[in-house]
Amino acid sequence: MREGRRLALTAWVLGPLGLVLLIGTVLYVRSAYTRVTVVSSSMSPTYTVGERLVVELMDGHQVRRGDVVLVDLPSPDDGGPVLQRVVGVGGDRVACCEGSGTDERVTLDGRPLQESYVQDGVADGIGRPYDLTVPQGRLFLLGDHRVDSLDSRFYGTGDSAAAVSAWAVRGRVVDGPGGAVFAVSAAVLGVVLALVGLGCGISARVVRRRPVPPPRPVQV
Repeated sequence: MREGRRLALTAWVLGPLGLVLLIGTVLYVRSAYTRVTVVSSSMSPTYTVGERLVVELMDGHQVRRGDVVLVDLPSPDDGGPVLQRVVGVGGDRVACCEGSGTDERVTLDGRPLQESYVQDGVADGIGRPYDLTVPQGRLFLLGDHRVDSLDSRFYGTGDSAAAVSAWAVRGRVVDGPGGAVFAVSAAVLGVVLALVGLGCGISARVVRRRPVPPPRPVQV
């Protein structure tokens, strides 16, 4: 009987714990991440049309230079959210360009950026020079395919060229496993705990239904 109670107690602890962990992980993933499909070539060669990406939901105040973000464009006529790379944040001075051709470089606070990800090594390619300080609470965004990207270079003139509010950002593209590994591990652990709890519960029922042997006769 003690064995049955011990198994039952283990089942009542591990089973609910596993279910809570599994359900909590699923709810967290659904609320913290989304999946998007690349629909244009503005971020090639980094991402290609039709590629499926995982986006961690957050606003632009949490992103860093170099992040690729899912953002709503300033003009409602430009369609749905797009993917663009954060080149400058509030207070940064962004200018174009130093050099020419494949030696062309966007500068950040006077220092040329080494952007190995741009298409064909072209940092601008459209002949629209700019030199601005990004206002606080806004972001300067560029596509990686600079000759085929509607980005901060086209949003007005002067400082208003960076008129992409940080609040327009929906999330940041997750490259590599990152939080996905943690989420999958937590979900697997939840499933294991729930199954162990179920097994202990079944074992407890079996033990309790086992016939109790009659007491041994006592010799006097």
